[in-house]
Amino acid sequence: MSSYIHSIQTAVPDNFYTQEFARDFMKTNIGKGGAVSRMLHRIYTMSGIEKRHCVINEFREDAGSGPFFDPENGEVKNPGTGIRNEIYTTESKKIFKELANKSVSDSGFKKNEITHVITVSCTGFYAPGPDYLIVRELGLPSSTRRYHLGFMGCYAAFPALRMAQSICAEDSDAVVLIACVELCTIHLQFTQQTDALISASVFADGGASAVVSARQPSGDKNALHMVDLSTTLTPTGEADMAWSIGDNGFDMILSTYVPDIIESNLKSLLAPYLNSKYSADDFGYWAVHPGGRAILDKVQNNLNLRDELLAPSRETLRDYGNMSSATILFVLKNILDRTHSVATPLIGMAFGPGLTVETGIFNLIPAKTSQDPKRAKDVAFSA
Repeated sequence: MSSYIHSIQTAVPDNFYTQEFARDFMKTNIGKGGAVSRMLHRIYTMSGIEKRHCVINEFREDAGSGPFFDPENGEVKNPGTGIRNEIYTTESKKIFKELANKSVSDSGFKKNEITHVITVSCTGFYAPGPDYLIVRELGLPSSTRRYHLGFMGCYAAFPALRMAQSICAEDSDAVVLIACVELCTIHLQFTQQTDALISASVFADGGASAVVSARQPSGDKNALHMVDLSTTLTPTGEADMAWSIGDNGFDMILSTYVPDIIESNLKSLLAPYLNSKYSADDFGYWAVHPGGRAILDKVQNNLNLRDELLAPSRETLRDYGNMSSATILFVLKNILDRTHSVATPLIGMAFGPGLTVETGIFNLIPAKTSQDPKRAKDVAFSA
C-alpha cells in the first residue's frame, strides 16, 4: 500500500548567529591566535553556512550571563550534562509543541484523525517524553499509539518515515505525525580538540515534522509519495562518527574522514537505483543531508550532479546549518515549497553514526493547480 507525506513543517529558535559572528567568537575565546585560530577561520569561512539558530543567547552583546558565557569578564563556561539537559527539556518542548500545532493545521487532517505519534531526538532526554507531550498538547486520546526514536543521530528521520510507512501499510486509516527536534548547540565544547572544533562550526538547533498517511493527497499542495526507504552500513567508519554521554554534555566524534568514507562507498550504496534503467540525472532533486559542505561536494563531484539538483541541500546548509535528524526534512520541505508542474522522482540520503546510510526514493506529486496539462505523462520511479 502506498504512503504519502502530506505536509512538512519546520521550526527554529528565534535566536540565531551569523557564521561570521560565531567564527570570530570562537577565535577570540578558543583560538587565542596561532594555528588553532587560523584553523577556525578556515573551517568557518569554508563551511557554506551563513547563519544558524541556537537556544543559547548569552553570546550576544546585549545578553546577560548564562551557563555558557559570562560577558562581564569574557569567560566561557563548561556546564555539566545535567544543566545542559535542563535547557534541552525546557526549550525542546516549545519546538515540539509548535510543530505539533503547525502540522495539524497545515496537513488537512483533523486532530482526531491522528492515530500515531513518532518523535525523534538525540540531543537530550526527559520522561514522560515528547511523544507524550504532543498527545497532551493536541488533546489526542490517551490510547494514541506513540513511539520515540532516540540517540540515532542525523539519519533518524528516515527510520521514523519507514516506521510510518509500515504503520500505514497495515492500517489504511492511520495518520502518523512525526516530529524531530534537535538542540545540538547545548553540547558545545570549548576545547581545541579537532572533533569539537568541527562540530561547533556546523551544528545548530531546530525541528521538523511530517504527516504521513496512505490516503491519496488532496491535490491542493505538493506532496511526496514514499516509494522505497532503505538502510545500510558502510564497511568502515564506526569510529569516525559517534556520540557518547560525557560529564559536560554529549561528546561528538566527527572525523574529517567522514566525507571520504561516504564518497568511497557512494556508488555501491546507490547501485540498486543507478543502473541501466536510471541515471543520476533522472532524479529531479538529490535531497542529501547537508552534514557539512564537504559531504555535499563529494556527492556532487562523484556523481557529476548539476548544481540545481543539490540546491535544496545547499540552501538548507546555508540558512540553518546541520540540525541532525531534523535537517533532511528541512531539505524535503525546501523542495515541496517550490513550484512544480510535473511529477518528479527524487532521492534522499542521510548519514549518521556507524556509518549508517539511509536512502529514500520519493515521487513528488505537484499540486493540481500547478500541473502542466501539456506534460501529462508523469515521470515516476518504481522500486
